[in-house]
Amino acid sequence: MNGKKPAPAPAPGEPVLLTGGNPQIPKGYGEEPVKAYIAAMPGWKSAVGRRIDEIITGTVPGVNKAVKWNSPLYGLEGRGWFLSLHCFTKYIKVTFFRGTSLHPVPPGKSKHKDVRYLDIYEDQFDEAQFADWVKQASQLPGEKL
Repeated sequence: MNGKKPAPAPAPGEPVLLTGGNPQIPKGYGEEPVKAYIAAMPGWKSAVGRRIDEIITGTVPGVNKAVKWNSPLYGLEGRGWFLSLHCFTKYIKVTFFRGTSLHPVPPGKSKHKDVRYLDIYEDQFDEAQFADWVKQASQLPGEKL
């Protein structure tokens, strides 16, 4: 035994939280799977997830949404995905697939040449900078995932 208690089983109909508190949401396209993911984000992350989604939706008219690999994706028809989210124990990780082309470049480095990350902690979310990065990212070629 490693001394850790197993996580409590979710109530019937509730999503399973994977390691770090990332919601396990079935793959799907459109608004509903993304809403389900955000609603299942634990603690403060759900409110911040809603705000992230509002900023993206307000900044990028006609944005497409999906959940793949237990992460919401945002993109544009025919251009690919430009951003994704993922929950970790203490923060939300935003992935900008062409992050090295953004100005200023988001702070989190990646082993992938073009990718940059933004880790959002509780009470540490610069909405204006995020909205600017979203606008820039939406204008770049996206990823075909």
